[in-house]
Amino acid sequence: MVSRKELDEREECTVGGEKLSAGDYFRPALPRGVFAAILTPMDGDLYPDHRAFAAHCRRLLEAGCHGLAVFGTTGEANSLSVDERLAALEALVEGGVPGESMLPGTGSSALTDTVRLSRAALEVGARGVLVLPPFYYKGVDDDCLFRFFAEVVERVDDDRLRVYLYHIPHLTGVGFGFGVISRLLEAYPGVVVGTKDSSGDKERITTLCREFPGFHVLAGTETLLLDTLREGGAGCISATVNVTSRLARRVHDAHEAGETDEAEDLQRRLTELRALIEAYPMIPALKRLTAELTGDEYWRNLRPPLCALDEARAEELLLRLPLSELL
Repeated sequence: MVSRKELDEREECTVGGEKLSAGDYFRPALPRGVFAAILTPMDGDLYPDHRAFAAHCRRLLEAGCHGLAVFGTTGEANSLSVDERLAALEALVEGGVPGESMLPGTGSSALTDTVRLSRAALEVGARGVLVLPPFYYKGVDDDCLFRFFAEVVERVDDDRLRVYLYHIPHLTGVGFGFGVISRLLEAYPGVVVGTKDSSGDKERITTLCREFPGFHVLAGTETLLLDTLREGGAGCISATVNVTSRLARRVHDAHEAGETDEAEDLQRRLTELRALIEAYPMIPALKRLTAELTGDEYWRNLRPPLCALDEARAEELLLRLPLSELL
């Protein structure tokens, strides 16, 4: 792994469109704003393409993303081995992507894999880790879920650890009820600090923001970006921000500037673009769009069991989407 010392020796980098000195890499502020749930490019042999991965991450930071959620659902993380994730994480830092900009997914059904991945994320300077619940066994009660996360925190045993709970029950079959969230916040204040909520449930996100002030709530879709910000939430982590980053950032900035009408107009357009994309299988559609935007045909590749869009649907997608508005 690239060491923290080596990172500190770098002169500057670009994060969210801003120039940061090396000393800023590890500032303690918690992540806020617009995060892309990063796609993972695959080469012709269906291994992660480290060059294209780093280039894509740098491009999104330059387009205005506040941060990068690597190795999540959109990134096909659960189709990657632990060693592949570790190698790709190192390659990102070596490729000029500051660890401080990343919120890596480290969740796994295996406790020890979650611990190993979380430690590695901290070593490259990530300000937090996004952790799925252990998802293979269903019907797990809150006591067992609490025990899993308690073990993660205790075994990582690092004051830098900041955990974001990844709530995506339609895929995992295991969700985070308000009761277990409350218990984790009480047991590990300043360690369990936020959540990515991919339920798509506006009422749930509103309740999270109101019931747990100071808890960093990140909506799992940019369609709820403005609503989440207005409730005091931290922002969004979204798959489609891979191609809507500039517009999503404009929504965020208009809200922060108090430009209510502008923020609402921009949010409407952002929601329209999301609807056009999610009419197709999400990850294949995003990879096809990214191939078109970058001219890199490897972006069409997905690791099984996911499959690329057939050419007819891909052509339809490209005709429906205004490519000039993307990325």
